[in-house]
Amino acid sequence: MRLALVQQRASADKSANLARGLAALDRAAANGAKLACFAELAFEPFYPQRPAGPDFAALAEPVPGPVTEAFQQKAADLEMVVVLNLFERDGTRTFDSSPVIDADGRLLGCTRMIHITEYACFHEQGYYTPGDTGAPVYQTAVGRLGVAICYDRHFPEYMRALALGGAELVVVPQAGAVGEWPEGLYESELQVAAFQNGYFTALCNRVGEEDCLTFGGESFVCAPNGSVIARAPALEETILYADVDLEKVERSHARRLFMKHRRPELYGTWLARR
Repeated sequence: MRLALVQQRASADKSANLARGLAALDRAAANGAKLACFAELAFEPFYPQRPAGPDFAALAEPVPGPVTEAFQQKAADLEMVVVLNLFERDGTRTFDSSPVIDADGRLLGCTRMIHITEYACFHEQGYYTPGDTGAPVYQTAVGRLGVAICYDRHFPEYMRALALGGAELVVVPQAGAVGEWPEGLYESELQVAAFQNGYFTALCNRVGEEDCLTFGGESFVCAPNGSVIARAPALEETILYADVDLEKVERSHARRLFMKHRRPELYGTWLARR
């Protein structure tokens, strides 16, 4: 199965960003992709660069809503599975959310980021309610997909929960900036997660200079043995393609050994003492 990670810039013009994203799906389909994934807040500016103002919720939209519905139609036309990320509004609450659309255009569900960070240029706690969807795994036309939205990937418990749910591939929509962490750290982190949990990981990063951050790109894909099998360039708009064989999941060390040798009855006892 060929997957496509759409590494693109986002301007203040949301309609133009959306049009470019839909055009990217056409290109991905023409190149044989059956799954396309987008970066964090792919079709809008990265709002948390500045603290939330009084009308911040007006920037968000419902799911389903204009962005989701446009991609549902395109996904059905191209027979492609699509993982989005957008600023969601649900009543009075707002979330960092990833709708997952199947190849027939059905909205299978929406993963909401559950861990919310707060530091310079990442003022996310003013924008996002902690997610309430847990760690869902979606049965799609291409396989069993999980989503770890940006900050969630730092939590081994969450990444393991996706494995326990049967994920074969974990998509990571990210807004990672140049110089944010030591070079190669995020890549190493997802290599380890792929190896320990026996699934593919695919991180899709945004790119471009914005208000107080320059997003670095360098999207990548890791196999269940921990190897990096595809990597996009830094600071460039591109579509990264990777051919993944999901049959490798059941043959991985994690699925043959690690998962079978877990002792969760002891982990709970130890955690209760903390």
